[in-house]
Amino acid sequence: MAEATVTPVAAPTARRLRDYGVYAALGILVAYNLLFTGNFATLANLNTQLVQVTPILIAALGMALVIGTEGVDLSVGSVMALSAALLPLYLGYGLMPALLVALLGGALCGVFSGTLVAVVGIQPIVATLALLVGGRGLALVIADGRLKDIRNPMLLELGSGSVAGIPIVVLIAAVLTLIVGFVVRYTTFGRQLVAVGGNRSASVLAGLPVRRILIVTYVISGVLAAIAGIVATARLTASDPSAIGQLAELSAITAVVVGGTPLNGGRVRILGTVAGALLMQLISATLIKHNLPTSAGLVVQAVIIVVAVLLQRPRLAGAK
Repeated sequence: MAEATVTPVAAPTARRLRDYGVYAALGILVAYNLLFTGNFATLANLNTQLVQVTPILIAALGMALVIGTEGVDLSVGSVMALSAALLPLYLGYGLMPALLVALLGGALCGVFSGTLVAVVGIQPIVATLALLVGGRGLALVIADGRLKDIRNPMLLELGSGSVAGIPIVVLIAAVLTLIVGFVVRYTTFGRQLVAVGGNRSASVLAGLPVRRILIVTYVISGVLAAIAGIVATARLTASDPSAIGQLAELSAITAVVVGGTPLNGGRVRILGTVAGALLMQLISATLIKHNLPTSAGLVVQAVIIVVAVLLQRPRLAGAK
């Protein structure tokens, strides 16, 4: 079978669409809403959109790292649910112990997935699929299948409070974005992660600790997913493992892929991931504000994923 070729003119165009298309799409959607959506250009609406996108953005940061290693983490939604289920169990001991237990739960999930991928050699999609199913089931067992109200004032303040007019959850997401971006761009671990995703065999021959890098990457993804679950719980003012994190893995993968991080690894685009998450949130908000069914948002996400993958075809083919 003959391989598909990309013309010299089409290749740069496809590359620009991959790398910068998300910013153009976001700009067009913002312009559309400014013109046709009432009360869009208000501080209250801006805060609402940023607060709503925060859990998915935080989960997408971890997803970007995993995809950068040529993997995928389908368990982020279930880890969010698990952290939400663990929180109420330990709030009686104080907020910090409860937060630490929830984060530890996310880290252990990352160790589980990372070990299956790096040591056992199971494909990432299979390893994290097992946790996608089992993790939410465990969360429901822990919560006894019930929604539990959150009454801890400090946790409620985390979900609804603000600093200088900026919601606390947005500040958390911004700080995490800066930290992950710094790690990817300026640390040895970030460079090794990208190298492993670019060519795992060459990384092994070069003496890089590939197994350790993969496990740490999945642990980071698990911890970030746990933070996303904590944020979602604080915003909801209740622990609801049956609802928190539902389809979060789809939204996170969409944000990462649309943001320009290639599915075959070797590159991580953090700023693109942020733009991708904002684009997905704005699409959903636009549909709601124009009285279109929310289910249409899932169809739009599916179409966007297909288009993003098609734009990556030359890059994917070149990796073979």
